[in-house]
Amino acid sequence: MDLLVLLGVGLLTGTTTVLFGFGGGFVTVPVVVWADSALGGEATRVAVATSVVVMVVNAGFATAVTPRRTLAALRGGGPLLLLLAAGGAAGAFATRLAPPALTHWAFVAYTAVTLADVLLRPGFLRPRGQAGSSVPPRALPALVGAPVGALAAFLGVGGSVMTVPAMRRAGHPMRVAAALANPLTLALSVPAATVHLATAAAPTVADGTPLGLVGLVGLVDLRAATALLLGALPVIALLRRHPPHIPDRVHAWAYAGLLGVVVAAMALSGP
Repeated sequence: MDLLVLLGVGLLTGTTTVLFGFGGGFVTVPVVVWADSALGGEATRVAVATSVVVMVVNAGFATAVTPRRTLAALRGGGPLLLLLAAGGAAGAFATRLAPPALTHWAFVAYTAVTLADVLLRPGFLRPRGQAGSSVPPRALPALVGAPVGALAAFLGVGGSVMTVPAMRRAGHPMRVAAALANPLTLALSVPAATVHLATAAAPTVADGTPLGLVGLVGLVDLRAATALLLGALPVIALLRRHPPHIPDRVHAWAYAGLLGVVVAAMALSGP
C-alpha cells in the first residue's frame, strides 16, 4: 500500500514540478513523513533528505525539457546559481545538526507565512509587467541566492517556494516563473543531496536499529525516492510536450491552494 501511495504522489509531484516549479519538496516531505512514521522523530529529517534527492532528478529533467527561450531569462545568472549552491550545502548540513522537531515545525511555519504573503501582499495574484504593460520583468538579485538556498535545503522545500513568488512580483507570468524555478532548484539541491547521501553515521530509531538497516543511504530513503520518481518523470515529460493552458490568475490561486493543503498536512502529522 505504501508503494502505491508513493507512486500516486509521484504523479502529483511530476504535475507540480511542471505547473508550479515544485521539484517535490512541498508534496514529498509530508508523504515521506507519513511513509516513514515508524522512524519516529527522525522521519522529518529523512523526509527532507529524500525530498532533496527527488528534487535533483525532477528539477534536472524538467530543466532539460524546458524551451531554451524560456531559460534565456536566467542568462547572466551565474552568481545567483553559485550562491544558491553554497546555500544549499549549508542548509543540508544544518538539517543534520538540528533537532527533528525544529525542522518539522519550521517547515510548517515557513509554508504558512508564504501562504499569507502570496494572498495578502500585492504582486503575486496579479504581478507587474502583465496585462499589456511595457515594463519588462526584473532579474532576481544574486545576493538572495545564499539565504534562499540555505532555507530551501534546510526545510526540504526546494527553491520554488521563494523564487516563484519573487519572480511573480518581478513581472513574470506563472508559466514562466514555474519553469524558471526548476533550474534554480537544481542549483541548490545538487550540493544538498550530496551532503545527505554522504551522511556518515546513520542515527538509530527508538529500538536501537540503525536507520541504514531500514532502506536508507545516509538520511535518504531510496525506496521512497525511487517510487516517487517512477511516478513523476513520465508526467513531467508528458506535460512539457503538451502543456496545459491555464489562465494566469487561476494558476496563481492554485499555487496558493496547494500551499494551504501542505500546511494542513504537515501540521496534522507533527511529532
